[in-house]
Amino acid sequence: MTKTNKSEKVTIWDVAAAAGVSKSTVSLVLTHSDKVSDKSKQRVLDAIEQLGYVYNRDAAALRSKRSNLVALVINDLTDPLCAQLAIALESHLYAINMLPMLVNTGENLERQKQVVNTLKEYNVCAFIMCPAPNTDQKWQEQLIQAGFPVINVMREVDYSSAPSILPDNKKGSHIATCHLLEQGLTQLAFLGGTAEISEYQERVAGFTSALERHSINHKQPIITAPSSRQGGRDAFQQLIQVAPTTKAIVCFSDVIAYGVIDAMHQQGLEPGKDIKIIGFGDLEDSQLMQPTLSSVHIDFHEIGKRTCQTLSELLEQSSPAVRTLVDVSLKIRESSL
Repeated sequence: MTKTNKSEKVTIWDVAAAAGVSKSTVSLVLTHSDKVSDKSKQRVLDAIEQLGYVYNRDAAALRSKRSNLVALVINDLTDPLCAQLAIALESHLYAINMLPMLVNTGENLERQKQVVNTLKEYNVCAFIMCPAPNTDQKWQEQLIQAGFPVINVMREVDYSSAPSILPDNKKGSHIATCHLLEQGLTQLAFLGGTAEISEYQERVAGFTSALERHSINHKQPIITAPSSRQGGRDAFQQLIQVAPTTKAIVCFSDVIAYGVIDAMHQQGLEPGKDIKIIGFGDLEDSQLMQPTLSSVHIDFHEIGKRTCQTLSELLEQSSPAVRTLVDVSLKIRESSL
């Protein structure tokens, strides 16, 4: 086979002709199908490399079935918490000579499936994802069985064999709730989050375990809401309708807490005095709020570090821990004193 003139655009038909196979066979090789014989596959790869149909780096990746590209599939980059996660993951991936490819699914399950299918064509060596709500365990298993290591961060997928790197959500809301209960407050509420995501379930579990530990037997309001500032406003408006004597609130996230503080100001209430409030995530803006917001601190640097350690183990075909919890701490500020 001879190399074509570089000024001419090489097509999949040229590759097929050079390799002596059909166009469909070339397509199967490009999508990493196992329906092509080793002999035909090697002929296609040789033709791709010699004709320059893809960059040499990509051709080499096709040969070895591994590149240095890692797909970061993030659920919602409009959420400051997710942005912090993405930055931490990128930093640690660069440190181990991996190149991250960042995509945003917008909490949309179908979009997640679409972007993953597209990224598979780029021969990424692994997927690190914060899975969209209702991500199916069987779908993840199919991705893993196709030869793509998968790591879940911040959220789990029930019964998936993919390793998960998680902040200790239950501990975080537990210690936040205990901080309020230890001040003698017994009329509490948990606001924000949606039931189909694992961190919501864990944070609610921490809230209820703290109530049980302090022998609070009467039911406390738990109100779901999208994790947005407007979600926090709406959740607080609902709360004052069903439990107007609430004295303290544990929020699913800092962004929810910002909305709650907005709504409290609109009601003429003083956060931290009339009602104490604690967020989750410890965003930088939480120290700039009026009052400054108490929050559960998540160490994203450690999550990035643990994720990359797990990735290295998977690529070396060893068996990392299925579930890794990263410790959290409570940052106490004016809103809960």
